[in-house]
Amino acid sequence: MDGYFFAIVQEEVVDVLFRRRWAGALVAASALVATPFAVVGTAQAQGQTTLRAGVTQELDSLNPFITITRIGTDLTRLTYEYLTTYDPTDYHPVPGLAESWKTSDDKLTWTFTIRSGATWSDGQPVTAKDAAYTFNTMMTNPTAATANGNFVQGWDSVTATDDKTLVIRTKEPRSTMLALDVPIVPEHIWSKVTDLKAEPPLPLVGDGPFIVDDYKPSQFIKLKANKNYWRGAPKIGELDFVYYKNVDAEVQALKKGEIDLMNRLVPAQYESLKEDPTIRLNTGAGRRLNELLINPGATSSDNKPIGDGNPALKDVKLRQAIAQAVNSKALVDKVWGGFASEASGYIPPGFAEFHSDSAVKFDPAAANKLLDDNGYPKGNDGVRVDKTGKPLKLRLLGHAETNLDEQGSKYITGWLKDIGIAVDVQLVSDQKINDATTAANYDLVFSGWSANPDPDYVLSLQTCAARPNADGKGATPDSFLCDPEYDSLYQQQLAETDRTKRVEIVKKMQQVLQDRAALVILGYDNPLEAYRADKWAPFTTQPSTGGVIMNQQGYWGYYSATPGKTDKNAAASADATPTAAPGGNTGLIIGLAGGGVVVIAAAVLVVARLRRRGTADERE
Repeated sequence: MDGYFFAIVQEEVVDVLFRRRWAGALVAASALVATPFAVVGTAQAQGQTTLRAGVTQELDSLNPFITITRIGTDLTRLTYEYLTTYDPTDYHPVPGLAESWKTSDDKLTWTFTIRSGATWSDGQPVTAKDAAYTFNTMMTNPTAATANGNFVQGWDSVTATDDKTLVIRTKEPRSTMLALDVPIVPEHIWSKVTDLKAEPPLPLVGDGPFIVDDYKPSQFIKLKANKNYWRGAPKIGELDFVYYKNVDAEVQALKKGEIDLMNRLVPAQYESLKEDPTIRLNTGAGRRLNELLINPGATSSDNKPIGDGNPALKDVKLRQAIAQAVNSKALVDKVWGGFASEASGYIPPGFAEFHSDSAVKFDPAAANKLLDDNGYPKGNDGVRVDKTGKPLKLRLLGHAETNLDEQGSKYITGWLKDIGIAVDVQLVSDQKINDATTAANYDLVFSGWSANPDPDYVLSLQTCAARPNADGKGATPDSFLCDPEYDSLYQQQLAETDRTKRVEIVKKMQQVLQDRAALVILGYDNPLEAYRADKWAPFTTQPSTGGVIMNQQGYWGYYSATPGKTDKNAAASADATPTAAPGGNTGLIIGLAGGGVVVIAAAVLVVARLRRRGTADERE
C-alpha cells in the first residue's frame, strides 16, 4: 500500500498548532482573491469529460480488505471514504467520513461523529454501523486484516452507539488514531459476503468521489463520478485507468492524446518532454522507499518455515555483506538520472521528521572481508561456497518492464559478483512478484512502498505480525523479518503519544532494520509525472509544494481534475479544499473539551481560489 501517512500531534498542543496553521491559511486565502487564475480557455460542462490516466502496474485485487498495490490503493481511496484523510497542503489530518472526534483523558476511548448526509452509491445512508462493521471484521477475520490489520492491533472494542456515533476503545494509548488508513465499506453489502478473499461484483458500492464501474485485467479500470459525493460532485464524469505494458508505450499514448495523465516516467523520457508545449511536467521529493529484500529464512504466522529462500541467507553476516556491496549513489546517478536521493533510513526523506540519516556504507572490501571471516571461501570460479559447501548462487526477482529492476539488476549482479556471489536475474510480471513475495519464494527481490505521513503502516510491515498464514493471507509481509527487539520498539512507538519520544523510537527501529539486513534500501526516487496541459487545468498536488498528482495519500489529484488548459507559467492547483462540502468551503476549529481533542467543521470564507501547481500504500 502501495501501500503510505502524516504527523499526529499531541492532544496537549493540537490547539496551538492548528490555530497557527489556520491563521496562515486565512492570510493565504486573502491573497488568493487578488491573484489571477492560471487556467485559460473554457472548461467543459461538469460531468461531460473523462480523465484517462495511464498505468503500468497490474491490479492485484478490487477487494478493499486485501489489495496492497499502488493502483489498488488509489482505487480504494477513490471509492471509499476513510474516517479522516490527509490535507493536500501539508498532510495534517482533516475530516473524512468522520466530521469530528474526541478522545478521553486516558486516551483509551475515541469517539468519532459520522457526518450526516453521506450516502452509498446505491442510495443507502452511510452510518457509524458501517465503520463498526469494517473494523470489527478486521479484528475477527484474518483475511479482512490482510491489507490494513496493523491499524486494529491492540483495540479492545468498536461499537456504533447510534447512526452517527462510533466509539473505539483501545487497550493502551495509540498514536495512530487519526491515521487510520482504512477504507470504510458498506455493511449491507459486505456482511453478505461469505468469502472475503473473493473479488467483489461490479459496479462497486462506495461513498467516495468516484465509483469503480468496470474492469478488465491488463486493459482498463473505469470509474464513474459520484454525483452525490458529500464534498460535491467531481468536475468530470468518468475516470479511466488505462493499462500499458511499459512506460515507453505510455509516453507515446500521452503524446498522441490517447491518455491525459501518467507517472513513473524514466529520466530520459521526462527530459524529452520538456519542450513539448502540450505537456506539463511535475516532480517532487521522493516519498517512496525502494528496497532489495533478502529472504532471512521466512516463517509463517505460526512460526513454520515458508517459501523456498536460500537457507544460507539466514546468516545475518551474509546479509550484511550483501548490503555493503550495494552502491546507492550509482543507482541514483545512472538509473534514476539524479531524480532520486541516496539510501539511508527506512522512512523516506520526504517525511523528514521520522527519517534516519544513518546509511550503510558502500564498501566491497569490507563485504569481502566479512565473508572471508565468516566461513564463505571462494571457489576456483570466484564464486563463494556456503557453510554446507554449496555455491552461493542467488535468484534475483524483478518486475519486467520496470526501469529500476531492469537496469538496477545489472548493477547488483556486478556488485555481488565482486564479492563472490553469483546472481540469476528473473524479470517477471507484477502478479508473479506479488505471489512470490507473499509466499516467500525468493532469495533476493526488488520491492518498495509508498510511505505515509504517519510511519506506522510501513513500520508494521517488518513485524512478526506482518507474516501471513500458510495461505498467504491474514497480513501483508515485506521482508519476513521477525525480530523481538524490533517488535518491542514497534509496540512502544505505537503507544507513545509524546511526539519527540516517538520519533526517537522510530529512528531506533530503522537502525535495527539496518543491522538485521533483511532488506537493503536502494534509494528514494522522485515521482516523475506528466499531463496534457492543452486539455487540463492544473491538478491539486499533495503536498502543495513538491507534491504529486497520482498515488497520493488521498484523492485530491483526481478529484481536482478540471477540463481546461494549463498556462505555461501556472502554479499548482489549490482547488480541492479538504473540508469542502456541497454548497461551500469549510475549515477546522480545533479546541479542547473534556480533556480530549475535539475537531469540528465550521464554515469559513469562500474565496476565489488560484490554481497553483505543485504517491501504499503500496508494493510493486
